[in-house]
Amino acid sequence: MSHVRVLVGTKKGAFILTADGKRQDWNITGPHFAGWEMYHLKGSPADPNRVYASQTSGWFGQVIQRSDDGGQTWNTPDGSVPPTPGEPAQGESNKFVYEGEVGKHLWYDGTPHPWEFKRIWHIEPSLTDPDTAYAGAEDAALFKTTDGGKTWKELPGLRQAKSRLWQPGAGGMAAHTILLDPRNDQRIYVAISAGGCFRTEDGGATWKPITRGLRSLYELPDPEAEVGHCVHRIALHPSRPDVLFMQKHWDIMRSDNAGEQWSEVSGDLPSDFGFPIDVHAHEPETLYVVPITSDSLHYPPEGKLRVYRSRTGGNEWEPLTRGLPQQNCYVNVLRDAMAVDSLEECGIYFGTTGGQVYCSADGGNSWDAIVRDLPAVYSVEVQTLK
Repeated sequence: MSHVRVLVGTKKGAFILTADGKRQDWNITGPHFAGWEMYHLKGSPADPNRVYASQTSGWFGQVIQRSDDGGQTWNTPDGSVPPTPGEPAQGESNKFVYEGEVGKHLWYDGTPHPWEFKRIWHIEPSLTDPDTAYAGAEDAALFKTTDGGKTWKELPGLRQAKSRLWQPGAGGMAAHTILLDPRNDQRIYVAISAGGCFRTEDGGATWKPITRGLRSLYELPDPEAEVGHCVHRIALHPSRPDVLFMQKHWDIMRSDNAGEQWSEVSGDLPSDFGFPIDVHAHEPETLYVVPITSDSLHYPPEGKLRVYRSRTGGNEWEPLTRGLPQQNCYVNVLRDAMAVDSLEECGIYFGTTGGQVYCSADGGNSWDAIVRDLPAVYSVEVQTLK
């Protein structure tokens, strides 16, 4: 019988939640790396036992951890200690290697700012090779490993894609979303806050901004600028990798041509501001978002926690509330804190800054809290296991 493994990254450690296909009785382990900020954990689609984790601390800096037994035990792939915060590693702690000229960023007011390595926000394992993975960094940059995390080499072409006009969002200037095209291993999508959305067709050597149709009335001097848009999250369905969905800093957007043109599909949402967006595992036109009140009020409208579902690829949305608190709820759901499994009855999962992790085993119709009172949840990922 199939079962699921839910990987949860929090402000004070990582937790692993497992259940059988009914998704009713859960086993919880953790905290792994207690006290550390765990920005993201993700399992390899090519090996059910391989899991990568981004572990960071203001005291000890950034390190990538790896498990080869589904999270039961962990090791730093090169056996080293974490690097000093903010310093490019010189042969220690996963060996983050920088190529090309680092250069400087210029904010829109012309103020120079040096590029700085701070943390890894997102790890995206290869679809076919468990030893290959990509990592999105802050300040925004993209790294790749081909040896299971022992060494990481920057793909410098991304920072050459008009990065002088990127600027940090409220959470920092992060490459926070990486999508791999299952039909074309040379195509990768990356979203940056606040840089925009980018696509490569040559494995990361060169990148193209894909932002036509995006508008940022309050964030940019030119609201139709090619770069600088604050993209919160992008998603795709594996069966249709040319169709992209985006949760932007205001606006839900859709592209049917690999990002060449975007159109708004916010429709009748109570607010089109939020962070996560995801797609049903078996229904490419079924989307999920979690609206929050505004860019200054990071909690659900009216204090009611509602996931919204569209079965039409956007524009028409319905609130999903059964099992979710509908009064005095003031949590947020961050950009990497929603995921879906691939069981026959698709499960939807999300975690909150209040420490709850919710699961819907029926596509969003009803919800149960798997666990409560964790530290603030940064990320939720799911592995569907045979």
